Amino acid sequence: MHAFIVEDDYLISQHLRDMLEDAGFTSFGFARSEDAAIAGAQDAKIDLITADVRLLPGDGLRAVEAICARRDIPVVFITAYADELRERHPAAVVIQKPIKADELMAAIAQATSRERA
Repeated sequence: MHAFIVEDDYLISQHLRDMLEDAGFTSFGFARSEDAAIAGAQDAKIDLITADVRLLPGDGLRAVEAICARRDIPVVFITAYADELRERHPAAVVIQKPIKADELMAAIAQATSRERA
């Protein structure tokens, strides 16, 4: 399974990769900006996107909207501003930074079950 990690902090992206490997993901794509995320996801087969909302430069939410406009992909937003995102997008699957493995696993299950429904 392939996970696409949209995160501007290198250490957080590597920590996410490690946790996603534990969840069974075997390949990864990475993007550190909105533009890089959109370009990097263009032709990739992606089973899950994890995305920070506030990127330097850009916006993870806009990147995900652009990527998912053409296809349905499960998404987990990972942000320090979880409450703000939940208010703006109540249906989004969101976890709060710092990332806890059990919360990430629950969010992945939630996002992928929505995709199947």
